Amino acid sequence: MIRLLIVRINKKTMNEQLRLQFKVSKSGLLLREFLHLKSISKRTLTATKYDGGKLLVNGIERDVRHSLNPGDEVEIHFPPEKISLGLEVEHGELDLVYEDNALIVINKPAGQSTIPSRDHPSGTIANYLAGKFTRERVPSTVHIVTRLDRNTSGLICIAKNRHIHHLLGQQMIQYDFFRRYEAIVEGHIMKDAFSIEEPIGREDGSIIKRVVRDDGQYARTDVQVSERFYIKGRALTRVKLNLHTGRTHQIRVHLEWAGHPLVGDDLYGGNNLFIGRQALHCSALRFTHPLSGELKVFRSKVPEDMRFLNQYQ
Repeated sequence: MIRLLIVRINKKTMNEQLRLQFKVSKSGLLLREFLHLKSISKRTLTATKYDGGKLLVNGIERDVRHSLNPGDEVEIHFPPEKISLGLEVEHGELDLVYEDNALIVINKPAGQSTIPSRDHPSGTIANYLAGKFTRERVPSTVHIVTRLDRNTSGLICIAKNRHIHHLLGQQMIQYDFFRRYEAIVEGHIMKDAFSIEEPIGREDGSIIKRVVRDDGQYARTDVQVSERFYIKGRALTRVKLNLHTGRTHQIRVHLEWAGHPLVGDDLYGGNNLFIGRQALHCSALRFTHPLSGELKVFRSKVPEDMRFLNQYQ
């Protein structure tokens, strides 16, 4: 059995290049085969070989064709990363929820983009992280693991290394990365709990809007009703939502398809009389830390503009 020997997660070394050590217990493996079993992607391995990383066996630098023996200690020094070309370094406030040498969790406010776009090229979470990494000499670029729309608030996860990004991405593919959202939708949803499993694709003729369509990508959203209420005679429902997939605009599209668009989401049929953005907030993340194996749970309170919609009653 191949097991992880040691993982370094230390605030004092957060700004150093990531290094991992493993112990070999199985014979007959080449170094590249062993690293594949440890989920080191081909892209990461290539970067390690050619961009300033190291592969060590018992403290000696080896190539990927080196044959391993039981008891060998393998160490991989991941190469330093540079801020991506085109990502402007900016300095601004970030609401940090958690940080170690592998990842960061941030509470994003509504109205701030996660990454730059043509319409919003600056002032994004990615721009500010680039500034943070530059300021603190973190040898990393910005790897967005979970992304939120500009007008959606709540928790997002960012990896500080391409290998960490790869491992968290695998958890998402295997549905082991849990994301909970809270929302307010139009109308009274009569079922207390149900799932929407409908494929999502781009709407013909639009570069932004998505729709449910037969040739789209598989998508599943679980819906649970928290409260049914009225504002000035208008029926609304508070819901909790669990994502099993992460398609663009998935929650917004699925709820519009179900006949209950998000309040404030004028792109997908919601009314913006009481709130100036879609009433959607990522309130919880749960995943296994890709290095320590520890279950990590993070929560964020629903912001005031969603909490106090009842004031209009």
